[in-house]
Amino acid sequence: MLQSLHIKNLALLEEVALDLESGFTVVTGETGAGKSILLGALSLLAGERADKTIIRQGAAACEVEASLFFAHPQRIDAVLEELELPRTEEGQLILKRTVARDKAPKLTVNGSLATLAALQRLGEHWIDFHGPSEPRRLLKESCQLELLDLFGRTSASRDGYDLHYQTWRRAVGAKERLQSQTQLSAEQLRFLENQLARLDALDLTEEAVANLERDFQRMSRAQELMELSAALAAGIAGDDGVTGRISALVREARALEAIDPSSKALADRLAGVSFELADLGSEFESLGQSLTFDPEQAESLTTSMNAWLEAKRKHGGDVQRVAAAREELRQRIASQGDIEGTLARLDREIADAYRAARKQAAVLREQRDKAARELARTAAKGIVQLGFKKAEFQVRLVPLDELGPSGDCRVEFLFSPNVGEAPLPLNRIASSGELARVMLALKTVLADLDDIPVLVFDEVDANVGGEIGRVVGEKMGWIAKSHQVLCVTHLPQVAAQGNNHLLVNKDQSKERAIVTIEPIHGDRKQRVSELARMLGDRSAKSALAHAEELLKG
Repeated sequence: MLQSLHIKNLALLEEVALDLESGFTVVTGETGAGKSILLGALSLLAGERADKTIIRQGAAACEVEASLFFAHPQRIDAVLEELELPRTEEGQLILKRTVARDKAPKLTVNGSLATLAALQRLGEHWIDFHGPSEPRRLLKESCQLELLDLFGRTSASRDGYDLHYQTWRRAVGAKERLQSQTQLSAEQLRFLENQLARLDALDLTEEAVANLERDFQRMSRAQELMELSAALAAGIAGDDGVTGRISALVREARALEAIDPSSKALADRLAGVSFELADLGSEFESLGQSLTFDPEQAESLTTSMNAWLEAKRKHGGDVQRVAAAREELRQRIASQGDIEGTLARLDREIADAYRAARKQAAVLREQRDKAARELARTAAKGIVQLGFKKAEFQVRLVPLDELGPSGDCRVEFLFSPNVGEAPLPLNRIASSGELARVMLALKTVLADLDDIPVLVFDEVDANVGGEIGRVVGEKMGWIAKSHQVLCVTHLPQVAAQGNNHLLVNKDQSKERAIVTIEPIHGDRKQRVSELARMLGDRSAKSALAHAEELLKG
């Protein structure tokens, strides 16, 4: 959910910091008061493009920052990881966007710089707008299909289909790659076999390569290493080394111990240092002696190192890439042995996988067809309640000529608001008010299934009133049981049903217009006054009494 929102120098708004609550939040205010500023701020955080005209006059930049909390952040964390952005910390996601007059725009996600495309990608997972000129997920066929599958609980069948579909596509890809390869000549084949033999001669494990590089380094600088080891051994255990001087000090310490037994522990520690130094001198001497390489060993090391360096240069900079190149080379050579036979085998695999995918697609389509009829019936009831007495809503499956990633069909949500008019796809509905109410009906049906946490509705109550307005508010409240809902409304019947209430005011009493946004759900008197204004007159007793009744209801 959206926890907090900070807006600075956006349009007519100087600065506001809002702590937002879960549930159903209504946003009201006079026409032209600036309610769109709040929606604009959220749109900026969702990745909508913006120009410098949104910056408040006289300000150098505008800023929008939000804090979101995800009780189950696994999905959003996966998206963040894919975008190479910091994961949420205890489920918290911080978004910030700055648009400056004289500088490049700046976007950050959890404190890390991000692109507009990344913000848009994240926006698809945390907010959904329904209103004029806003991005609407439900207009996308891919989203409609996803929601139909959620409604029909087809996840198991869809996963089964995806497994067969991917098997089929991999087999088709393998055949296409093999067909694109030309038959190698005997000379080309021998060249590849020699390349493979050289790679097979290498021990391509991380440990073996590390040992090879270490041994080659020691052999290459053996003389220098032997001189350093000898110098250290002499400095420690030689005639003038520290071991002799420490031995003299040990004798004196033992003499002190004979006079004062309490110093025995000190003498023992000094003797231990003497023994340790003697061991160090011996080990440095042994190290120097071990750095001698016979000619045969040196030649073998050099040959292996040269082969590794050549392989690394040709195939990549690490062991995994070289090993992958070796396997690819092995498969290419193997395929040359019987290309026709390999193609025949792939044809059989393709046919088997295609039949399995077709069979599973049919199962999936049958489940979707049943779910489509049920979803259409359920959504149509909600649409009628929202004021469309003669409307028609359909969920239509459209067959595909070929199997696709989602099956053998696509889905269309169709709607006709008036009797006698053919239903059209949602994205061809002309009225934004009609579309918003259809979206509301669908959201009510799918509230428990759609996992987008924040839903924003603008003008959802356009061209409705009276009892329909009350129904709109009830449906908003129902959706808010499983989502955080923000609704810009002009209807008091809707505004009265919000758990939370934000009031937008425009003050033009001074030299410059100023927009403010403040929560009023904690002040019943102020909320009654605002509802009375929406009813027609905040000073009329009848309007105030009606507002009280709406709040009680």
